[in-house]
Amino acid sequence: MNFKINWDGLGIATSLACAIHCVVLPLLLTSLPLFGVNIIHNIVFEWIMIGIAFSIGVYALLHGFKTHHKNWMPVIVFTIGFIILCTKQFFLPYEGYFLVPAVLLIIVAHYMNYRLCTKSKCSSPHHTH
Repeated sequence: MNFKINWDGLGIATSLACAIHCVVLPLLLTSLPLFGVNIIHNIVFEWIMIGIAFSIGVYALLHGFKTHHKNWMPVIVFTIGFIILCTKQFFLPYEGYFLVPAVLLIIVAHYMNYRLCTKSKCSSPHHTH
């Protein structure tokens, strides 16, 4: 069985999960603290999610760059989005203003990387075992 991971797809899913966590979850689950559960603004959880998004993004984008397309644009777009994502951690009252562009830029970077990888002459478009 040959199992392949689409790292850009995983990066997009992680970014969307982060956005859902940061925007939708507080709106839907405001009663969680009543039950002693606080993942809405849990700093440790937030930084773990950011770390996962960073790890997946760096792996996917650098792999695509080195192996397939040699185009810096996805890396640059991801870096800008990631800087904005980290910035939101220091301005929590305004996190929505930072979160939306950050997630959009990160998703665009993964999409750009995926498209560039699939357009390359390689037979295996940026998937690894």
